Amino acid sequence: MSTTSSATLAAARPAPATSRATPARSTWPWVLLLVLLAAGLTWVLKGYQLFQGTMVLCYAIALLGLNILTGYNGQISLGHGAFFALGAYAAAIAMEHGGLPYWAAVPVAGLACLFIGYLFGRPALKLEGLYLALATFALGVAMPQLLKYKHLEQWTGGVGGIVLMKPDAPFGLPLTQDQWLFLFSLLVTVVMFVIGHNLLSSGSGRAMRAIRDHALAAEAMGVDNPHYKSMTFGISAAFTGVGGALSAIAVQFVSPDSFTLFLSISLLVGVVVGGLGTLWGALFGALFIMFVPSLAESVSKAAPWAAYGVVLIAIMFVMPGGVVGLLRSASARWKRRPTP
Repeated sequence: MSTTSSATLAAARPAPATSRATPARSTWPWVLLLVLLAAGLTWVLKGYQLFQGTMVLCYAIALLGLNILTGYNGQISLGHGAFFALGAYAAAIAMEHGGLPYWAAVPVAGLACLFIGYLFGRPALKLEGLYLALATFALGVAMPQLLKYKHLEQWTGGVGGIVLMKPDAPFGLPLTQDQWLFLFSLLVTVVMFVIGHNLLSSGSGRAMRAIRDHALAAEAMGVDNPHYKSMTFGISAAFTGVGGALSAIAVQFVSPDSFTLFLSISLLVGVVVGGLGTLWGALFGALFIMFVPSLAESVSKAAPWAAYGVVLIAIMFVMPGGVVGLLRSASARWKRRPTP
């Protein structure tokens, strides 16, 4: 057997079960506790607070998708707000014109974004780095105008958008619409994070990281770079589309002007603030996107974006590896502390 073939088999061979079993056993109880605490917020938060919590979950799913692309595969996207918009519109059109229930419209939106993301990612393989970023930037700029296109107005509603109805709790559960939507979004978030964890722990996830670290070496070891990069782009778009679909149901309205280029920039900022190449970074990034702009406005109503910029610069100086990077550094220092 040749040296290349041996290296390929070694890369594809899964690691021994014992190498991953201990972290899994120690992590999942904490994950379960976090999910239960989040579910308990259903009866603590009220009204607009529940809406904010739901939007945090929507952004977390979208940021996980962008992190899979940028943090784990090394492809930079400045236009993922376009896929957030596509997911929102796909769900709205499926509910309004297709008569689908909200719970069926969410996976439909994810599949639609998976298909469109793969189609976009395939020719974009010829672009790397800043050139790919500019291509996705163009997509983010063009998307609001495409949604206003007159020949699509019968589906998208044009400038007026589409108004949706918030779903009621099923089976006669004693929950308000906001409470049920928060729990439904939490369930979808857990499912998407489990899917993301399993994907990144698999051979495909290792291939993604190999391409990020050194594309030429990965290809020399037998990794099909074009296939994995295209599929990563499609999967990333699917995650972002699911987040967009949930946000459309929560907001009860979609319009082209709701998905400006600033949304794409905010998603990328959220990924960096949370921590590139981390699962939990998506949650911290979503909290940043949801609450820091409003906090900056409360600090300075005259120049809120100046305050936002100062906060962002301070975070980058204090936490260059994002929130998760800071937590990992603090944990490592704690373990190295001298015992009395």
